Amino acid sequence: EDAMRGRITVQPHIHFGKPCVAGTRIPVQNVLELVREGVAVDEIRRDFYPDLTADDVRACVQYAIDLIALE
Repeated sequence: EDAMRGRITVQPHIHFGKPCVAGTRIPVQNVLELVREGVAVDEIRRDFYPDLTADDVRACVQYAIDLIALE
């Protein structure tokens, strides 16, 4: 889980401060929407975001879990 932490960043000048995958301009929300639609991790990487790793995709899901855990 600690390895996932640094994979998501929030920077005010990128996508209005929405959380993105570190080193990219890919919003976590966009990745989560693909996961919600049942798109497999390999497909997300191949067809949508070739710059992402499988761990990046998992980090997006973990980010959402962590947010809910904080509520």
